Amino acid sequence: MRPFEYVRPTEADQAVAAVTADPQTSFLAGGTTQLDLMKDGVLHPERLVDITRLPLRGIMHTAASVRVGALTTMEELAADTVLQERLPFVREALLLGASTQLRNMATIGGNLLQRARCRYFRDPTVGACNKRAPGSGCAAITGIQRMHAILGTSEHCIALHASDVAVPFVALDVIVHVQGQDGPRSIPLTQFYLPPGTRPDIENVLNHGELITEVEIPLLPQGTRSHYLKVRDRVSYEFALTSAGVALEMDGDTIREARIGLGGVGTIPWRAWGAEEVLRGAAANDDIFRAAAEAALEGARTLPGTAFKVELAKRTLVRTLETVVGAPS
Repeated sequence: MRPFEYVRPTEADQAVAAVTADPQTSFLAGGTTQLDLMKDGVLHPERLVDITRLPLRGIMHTAASVRVGALTTMEELAADTVLQERLPFVREALLLGASTQLRNMATIGGNLLQRARCRYFRDPTVGACNKRAPGSGCAAITGIQRMHAILGTSEHCIALHASDVAVPFVALDVIVHVQGQDGPRSIPLTQFYLPPGTRPDIENVLNHGELITEVEIPLLPQGTRSHYLKVRDRVSYEFALTSAGVALEMDGDTIREARIGLGGVGTIPWRAWGAEEVLRGAAANDDIFRAAAEAALEGARTLPGTAFKVELAKRTLVRTLETVVGAPS
């Protein structure tokens, strides 16, 4: 690892000013994998601004939402009783997202900003990585593809977004509150991430120096059912091959409202708008679940190593829908 300067501000505005003023300065917080990437030789900031002691930790409840400080840990949020009762699929995603040790260190803001888990991005000896070196190519497209995306990809990048909790978050229309040099702003999570397009190195809409301060999680109506299902190669310490976060508001056997996020398949946390439209107002049955799954994977672009994910993702979503409505699997 190259030498770097380390500073620890005590106020958010100090941290924002320090990073904004210098393009070679980065924030440091639990869950961002910043240090891992520096040790691997992928990132080379000249200065780190440690935000772990800023007053951005805690959970506040209102009648309409759960407001979560960006430095609240995954474990702290998973233990929140309101979340457990009203949004169980968020808790399930948190608990399936990492080991207990990591959940006690990783923060909610850091988890949302974790970098791609692509082996080629994280290996500086691989020259072709548009996310690391724009214009250099994408080694994953001709390499080992199993853990890569099939939705939101481009000819320049197929790297997967790995966050588990971002899947139910995107389904819930979570709002990300940030602070920058020009003041605060609020960004819907559905507009926060950017698909790779021609610039895979630009992953979200944050300006350099903008700091996530809070995540606002809307509460769904009482009685809404939800579930998060993660399919992976092994039970622990593994990222999703496919996952689905589903919340349904039911009226008897009719689906009044549906919210669906997909993981393990998208370059960004994937909102399955088409599947929601199929389900909305429909009777809950296997035929409609399968139709929703077909809509959710419409437009998938596969390579030989990722072709299996299309059917697996469909089955994952159908299984999750069956679980939510209580249908036999």
